[in-house]
Amino acid sequence: MRHKKTTIHHDLPITAISSEGLGIARLEGKVIFAEGCIPGDVADVKIFKSKASYEEGKAIAILVSSKDRIAPFCSHFGTCGGCKWQYAAYSAQLNYKEEIVKSAFERIAKVTLDNLKPIVGCDEITYYRNKLEYTFSNKKWLTSEEIESDNSQLSRDACGFHIPGLFDKVVDVEHCYLQGSISNELRLAIKNYSIEKGYSFYDIKAQQGFLRNLVVKTASTGEVLVLLVVGENNMDKINDLMLFIKEKFPTIQSLQYMINTKRNDSTYDLEAITYSGEAFIVEQLAKKRFKIGAKSFFQTNSRQGRILYDIIKEFAGLSKSDIVYDLYTGVGSIAIYMADDCNTVVGVEEVKEAIVDANENKKLNKQDNCHFYTGDVKNIINSELFAKHGQPDLIITDPPRSGMHEKVIEQLLAVAAPRLIYVSCNPSTQARDIALLHEKYEVKWMQPVDMFPHTKHIENVALLTIRNEYLHPN
Repeated sequence: MRHKKTTIHHDLPITAISSEGLGIARLEGKVIFAEGCIPGDVADVKIFKSKASYEEGKAIAILVSSKDRIAPFCSHFGTCGGCKWQYAAYSAQLNYKEEIVKSAFERIAKVTLDNLKPIVGCDEITYYRNKLEYTFSNKKWLTSEEIESDNSQLSRDACGFHIPGLFDKVVDVEHCYLQGSISNELRLAIKNYSIEKGYSFYDIKAQQGFLRNLVVKTASTGEVLVLLVVGENNMDKINDLMLFIKEKFPTIQSLQYMINTKRNDSTYDLEAITYSGEAFIVEQLAKKRFKIGAKSFFQTNSRQGRILYDIIKEFAGLSKSDIVYDLYTGVGSIAIYMADDCNTVVGVEEVKEAIVDANENKKLNKQDNCHFYTGDVKNIINSELFAKHGQPDLIITDPPRSGMHEKVIEQLLAVAAPRLIYVSCNPSTQARDIALLHEKYEVKWMQPVDMFPHTKHIENVALLTIRNEYLHPN
């Protein structure tokens, strides 16, 4: 059997970072994307993918450390797949993200960003997430020490995060720095109690087992929602575990469970059953309050979410007569946050469950000037909707990572609202769409916001204004 030759590039200087968070080097006309590297490193890189113009690999040795390289603070770093930039100083992470935005717009939109504001970083770079989902598994990922030891008596039950690229292996997390202490306490208590009781952890290959997933949601108000997902419809076990959680953590506002006997982890079509407390918790951003249920989507970093929304409001420059359309509105959080400063806000969202939440949040905030519609944005934004609510003075669009459908962009160009705010979690697709919108719009301001420290992810807010020749007369 002929073995493929392994390529290792030695002494590679890393000069930049990619939009996917990989170090970039150049060798003999090729771009080398290297996992585990940051600008300033010199590394030996093992290649696992080779194409005509580029290669992808992973650092097997850091020969010279970047001045920005620091020691990771988490014992699970490098195994669980989260927080991949822990080895970079936070100030450097912010620089990388700002460069990612610049590079995307210069490379894709072919524009120079003289109007790019400095990135807004997080004051708190640990325990910033308000939601985590853990996985139970009977296939615990073993450390090198555990493999070398006599592990015949070692429990293989784990509760934590999947190993990247290995669907059936889970890191047994001892402490996670992404969510506050209640999250770690809950996970460990439920895991240890379940092991004592002999409850089975899910076997994803065999598609069987009692414990599947644990979702913990926290709000800045201090409220906590816990959702336990089980793989067996066994009410004796469910009631026993629910009672344990309720008694061990009496301050939980919402304790729920869900029975999932399907062959996948998707839960959009399953009912979350409230065992005790309310079916939701309440988050607060400034004066606005939002109900968050087990399946609700909400900004995952509440503190930074408020900063993001304040930037959107500042860019919007609203007046009391303005009519605003909020595309991809989700649970209506941006729409409701803007509503006090304008005449009308119309939110459009494809996910019907999100619109149910949006209408609940509308009632909670007594925001009668918000109107929400379910449907595909490209089908809903039409002359009939404008006839009902009026032509937009401002359109806010916050699409998924894939960006906007070309038909949506065509409609935005046809509508030609005076102002357009594009919020994106993917600067590359944002730059692609803004390049198309450039036909009638120019970028006035852009503001990157870091929502997720120690990761490649970044939000970017762009204010676009219509060119004078396309401005509709009043």
